[in-house]
Amino acid sequence: MNKPVAVIILNWNGEEMLRTFLPAVILTTPTDIADVIVADNGSTDGSLDMLEKMFPDIKTVKLDKNYGFAEGYNRAIAATKYRYTVLLNSDVAPAADWLRPLYDYLEAHPHTAAVQPKILSYCSQDTFEYAGAAGGYIDRNGYPYCRGRLFDTVEKDNGQYDTVASVFWATGAALMVRTEVYEAVGGLDPEFFAHMEEIDLCWRIKLAGYDIAAIPSSTVYHLGGGTLPASNPRKTYLNFRNNLLLLHKNLPDSCRRRRLIIRRLYDTLAWGKYIFTFDFANAGAILKAHRDFRKMAKNYNSHPDINLLPSRPNIIRDYFLCRKRYFNQLKH
Repeated sequence: MNKPVAVIILNWNGEEMLRTFLPAVILTTPTDIADVIVADNGSTDGSLDMLEKMFPDIKTVKLDKNYGFAEGYNRAIAATKYRYTVLLNSDVAPAADWLRPLYDYLEAHPHTAAVQPKILSYCSQDTFEYAGAAGGYIDRNGYPYCRGRLFDTVEKDNGQYDTVASVFWATGAALMVRTEVYEAVGGLDPEFFAHMEEIDLCWRIKLAGYDIAAIPSSTVYHLGGGTLPASNPRKTYLNFRNNLLLLHKNLPDSCRRRRLIIRRLYDTLAWGKYIFTFDFANAGAILKAHRDFRKMAKNYNSHPDINLLPSRPNIIRDYFLCRKRYFNQLKH
């Protein structure tokens, strides 16, 4: 391709999301360096007809069925092959000149393989958005958190994270990655289907020796929660199952078993909380997540020799016992 960047929006039955957010993506994306592409995951609504009528100049990749977030992007990226790829959620409205700081940083830092912008809430634009905020991290037990968000505590954006930072993971809501590295580490794992697949990808990128950075001079506004609400048992199932897979895949033999035992104890507490509040659907989702994890774990026989988690915070302890609610209260 003549342009170096593909901004790929994966769509599945998201006609209204595209109507709302695609115009902002087109308006703010510099046409000298990037093409905006919609990859359709076998939609059965009017998405494709609407794109043809309202956005006839937008390139599309048409997939034959819903492959989920992970495999949908793998197939779209394989079909496009730009030097850089931006995975952009369909419910993201970028601010002006959002892409160039990301592009310039990757061009200037060859050992950085992926970057993300600052992610603010579309509905409350002075507040960080849950899924990514100002860059993602992971604690010693595999719990993800962000600059600007610990568990359900989301901070206001007062410029406190307006510095470039090396992070553990970049959000899949707006992830820019070197396509060559993405493919070299195996892309997104389709077994995850959705949720935490970008953390798994970033972990493998880090294991391959590359850095990942958050670039706050770039800003996007993310609606969030557009697929499944936080209380949905399907989301609970995917989050618990995929977090276990994340640890199983990416931890070395020397510490993997111990960390998974600890996570099982924490997950038992979460299960008990759901039982105590009579939320039997989400309690059942946790049990199913553990059952399916044990089956799926057999498919991952290769493990790294490097442990990237030692000396990281224990945010369960810090948040619930020490009452630390903000990222800058943690020790890194």
